[in-house]
Amino acid sequence: PPRHRMFAIEYYNPSRRERRKGRFFKKPDAADLARYREAEDRWRATAPRFVPTQAIPRGDETDRLHRWGYDEYRELFNPRQLLGLELSARFIAGVKDDRIRRALATNLSDLLRYQNMLCRYDTTALKSLDVFSVHGFPVGLVACESNLLGIAGATGASVGSGGWTNVVAKYARAKRYCDAPFETSFAGARKVQVPIVGEWIGERREGSRPRKVSIRCASSTDVELPPNSLDAVFTDPPYFGNVQYGELMDFCYVWLRRLVGDGPEGFRRESCRRAEELTGNQTQGRDLAHFAEGLAAVYANMARALKPGAPLAFTFHHNKLDAYKAVAAAILDSGLTCSASIPCPAEMAGSIHIHGTGSSIVDTVFVCRDHGETLKRWLFTTPAELARVVADDLETLRAAGLKGTRGDTRCMLFGHLTRMVVWNLRAKWDRSQPTRDKLDLIGRAMARFGDLAPIIDEVSREPGDVETPGVSNR
Repeated sequence: PPRHRMFAIEYYNPSRRERRKGRFFKKPDAADLARYREAEDRWRATAPRFVPTQAIPRGDETDRLHRWGYDEYRELFNPRQLLGLELSARFIAGVKDDRIRRALATNLSDLLRYQNMLCRYDTTALKSLDVFSVHGFPVGLVACESNLLGIAGATGASVGSGGWTNVVAKYARAKRYCDAPFETSFAGARKVQVPIVGEWIGERREGSRPRKVSIRCASSTDVELPPNSLDAVFTDPPYFGNVQYGELMDFCYVWLRRLVGDGPEGFRRESCRRAEELTGNQTQGRDLAHFAEGLAAVYANMARALKPGAPLAFTFHHNKLDAYKAVAAAILDSGLTCSASIPCPAEMAGSIHIHGTGSSIVDTVFVCRDHGETLKRWLFTTPAELARVVADDLETLRAAGLKGTRGDTRCMLFGHLTRMVVWNLRAKWDRSQPTRDKLDLIGRAMARFGDLAPIIDEVSREPGDVETPGVSNR
């Protein structure tokens, strides 16, 4: 694996803040280097109990680590980080209260994202980026080591990112939100919180009636639910090959399993990876047909348990139309129809993994039921009518302050096209056909609308834009 040397330190000095603007940086001096060597010596003298020893398995994302020479998960951390994480895990393991111990273990999984040598320094935001700031394992030549404990500023709030004070503060904010959830709105350019009066999240709250909450780590294809027992189903399926969830989460899981043991549900297996995982994965041989069949099994199981007319709603977006073929096949196989496809901003435009890529920040919310009614203005049979439906949505989003990109337009169009294909095919759909034949049938239905690129170009153009002859704006 790559070796690193310390060449710069960002530091915090509240007594000089009034006299100097900006951040403070320095070259490491002898004392700084001696402290690091002391941590190395302490680590060499430590017999670790919680640092994982697992090898990194092959995978679409983890093979990137292998190409850089990383063979074991612990090689992704420097000695000072390993020492700090080992001591943190020992402290957590000694906490007697079960709920507090598990809460601290949850915080440790957040800390791990920042306490590793895959973290980079964001020169725009001036802070450490966690390993999952992109949906993969990026290996850079320059790494950023965050302060383990965190730094409290003059007001008591944490400075920077990546330390214990940062992750605990984030956890505390999440718990406060559970007691008093809110939506965010705007008063001009200023964000304001709008309380959701009477709502709260959890099992119990002082002065309120207890609730029964069931959270399972299991496959929803296996759960047995009585017919007509569900008022609604809301889900967020994997985005086919966009994120390798199991491969990425093993990064935290191999630590947590040593800390919490195999007693809690979901911690009995060696890895988060499963052959049944609904992601496209070349290494595991999981293709579009696997994704379509798995999604259909989930939706069919939920559809059997839904009350008549109750909705199954889910969000989806992908840059490639093929992924939407699997979504359409899953809806049709479940016996449901799609009555609405609603665009909804779902990503922060500044997210590192999409910033500057032209990717979409807009999901489509698909609303499905056992019988369908839809608005007349959402129906279309020609490319021009499809363009009108997408243009109407884009105009509404712009009025709400979202400046849609070409990627947003593409995903919105794919969503509406998928809904209409389900609407047109549902009456004669034969779920007994081979999956590849189903996907081909859906593909032909989508192809009847011709080349979608000109529609995307036309709709993406903002009012007042002029297309220059001979210059492509695609």
